[in-house]
Amino acid sequence: MNKNPDKGYIALLGWSLGAVEAAETFDRRYVVVAPPWAEDYCKEHSIPYLSWDFERLNDRSMEIAETLRDMGVDAAVPLYEETVEWAGAINSVLMQNPRLHGQAVLFRDKALMKRRAQLGGIRVGIFEEAHEKSDVVRFFKRVNQTLLKLDGDPDDPIHLKAFDKAGCLGHRMIRSPDEIEYISDSEYPLLMESHLDGWEFAVEAWVWDGKIQFLNISEYVTLGYSVFVPATPELERYREQITRQIELLIHAFDIRFGQIHPEYFVTSDGTMYFGEVAYRPPGFKAFELIERAYGFNAYQASMLVFDPKATAEEVAAFFPEPVTGAKGHAGCFGAYPRKRVVSRLEIPEETEQHPYFDFHELTQPLEATVTKRTAFGTHWGLVFFFGDDPHQLRDLLKHQESLDFYV
Repeated sequence: MNKNPDKGYIALLGWSLGAVEAAETFDRRYVVVAPPWAEDYCKEHSIPYLSWDFERLNDRSMEIAETLRDMGVDAAVPLYEETVEWAGAINSVLMQNPRLHGQAVLFRDKALMKRRAQLGGIRVGIFEEAHEKSDVVRFFKRVNQTLLKLDGDPDDPIHLKAFDKAGCLGHRMIRSPDEIEYISDSEYPLLMESHLDGWEFAVEAWVWDGKIQFLNISEYVTLGYSVFVPATPELERYREQITRQIELLIHAFDIRFGQIHPEYFVTSDGTMYFGEVAYRPPGFKAFELIERAYGFNAYQASMLVFDPKATAEEVAAFFPEPVTGAKGHAGCFGAYPRKRVVSRLEIPEETEQHPYFDFHELTQPLEATVTKRTAFGTHWGLVFFFGDDPHQLRDLLKHQESLDFYV
């Protein structure tokens, strides 16, 4: 597609084929900043490319910002968790705004993030950092003591999360003091949180000029397994409340532009609790689900709201109406072997024959023995569905958990 030199020049930090394809068909110039292993693919497909190792932090780290500035790049868009801080540092140079790097640090460190949210008047659970096993034991006991548990009462669980990893990585639930023994020393330091009883959901919001331009509510069926968009009417009825919470978040974190992915809990009495917020595309192919449901490309939307040269008219014209602008409901299920030993991939007939079945990205197993899941584990691939009825889709996604995709 022809690129418009009057519009922003965008650097995509990290690697996502979906983002590259979106950039190819968008009217902005772009360059992919990715690790050296992406170079051959980019050369072969004539993709503008700059090599950078995001794992390396040293006295040359400023070099990438200066290189992009000298190229005339206007903004850096992070594509995954590990590039969020880099994007903040680079944009602070490109946009001559040092606060952007400090803001990115808040998005990366879950403990700092929760403190900032709390200072902004946002409701969060109890949380603390743990540097060793004894910290977890003490926190577990203190949480249950606060809840006035008596001898013989079942303990309330706590959650442990890695400080700076995405999604379910490093996330585990501790239900008894005995389970604390199984945490390896390499997992410390980590964040500890009290358990919040409520309906957990995610939001994808595109922010421009400090205001929400489009807000999607993603409904989790089972955390770590399945999600769909738009949500059921039962969750969508909280949209006004959710919007107010996101506006509070934008104010608390001083977000002027970009795409955020917060997670919240809503309790039975309608109280909203903040879980965490990411400044990048969500996992579980949520961008692809949004495009399937609404028809607009979510990666292009992110490039648009990061672009300092975007206009109010262009931003307003890009996004459809939430919920009513959707053509249907799109969801996906993360398949994981339910057996310890598997030999092949076999899509259940009832899944493949269902009218809501769209396609799958599952591959044949490389090994016969299935690694035991640690914490929430990682799925082996996704199965996609699309249909008109959100309740039918929700029940269908839930049912997939009882089926074997690997036999």
